[in-house]
Amino acid sequence: MGVTISPERGAATVVPELGGERGIVEAMRVLFIVTSADRLAPDHPTGVWLDEYAIPFVALEEAGIEIVVCSPKGGQGPIDPKTAPDSKTDRRWDEALQALAQTRRLDEIDAEPFDAVFIPGGHGPLVDLANDPRAAALIGDFTRQGKIIAAVCHGPAALLSVVASDGQALLRDRKATGFTNGEETAVKLDKVVPFLLEDRMRAAGAKFEHALVPGACHIVRDGDLLTGQNPASSEAVAKMLLTMLGERQREDMGVAPDA
Repeated sequence: MGVTISPERGAATVVPELGGERGIVEAMRVLFIVTSADRLAPDHPTGVWLDEYAIPFVALEEAGIEIVVCSPKGGQGPIDPKTAPDSKTDRRWDEALQALAQTRRLDEIDAEPFDAVFIPGGHGPLVDLANDPRAAALIGDFTRQGKIIAAVCHGPAALLSVVASDGQALLRDRKATGFTNGEETAVKLDKVVPFLLEDRMRAAGAKFEHALVPGACHIVRDGDLLTGQNPASSEAVAKMLLTMLGERQREDMGVAPDA
């Protein structure tokens, strides 16, 4: 498996799923959009669920993907206290944490330089990204440009108001998943959250799918849309996102799908 890895902007990158270096292409880039919300309710702190952010970050970074992290407010992205880093935190997450500490403002970002957008969860997206017209417009630019859109757990809340290139809701008639009503009840936050994500995704027209067992890993891919159900799905989402980027890179390099 040949991989050229460089953190420098514009450096050549070959995604591992290609199975070898078949040519030189411009570095692939993925935009992470994280929440700026640190409170779900006065007595319920929230933020980014660290696993859902750091696991995909490390997987993409190790594959040579350039990552930019942004948030509605910019600056330090809040971390849900339940997942706050400590002495046992994987040291490979250090660069992910550094990027989270200095996010760019969402309104400074343009979709054009990126190949994909990824939205991790934590309950924060229910508070801000679900209702942020700037986030909806930016993600809409990704879908209108035919780029990959991925989200995990509560991250799909950012997709609820997104309009696709056909003028319809992005989630309409699309297979997707997210944190379920049952899972929200299990963590005793179903009466605290501003809305239940599963209900809102179904209302937006999504063909909502989920694992038979609450908390189990489950991901859904529908074309260029990738969603994961819960924190346990973070690694699977990262692997599938790499596969999708590899497919896109093959197209850009003119490599046949079965080559």
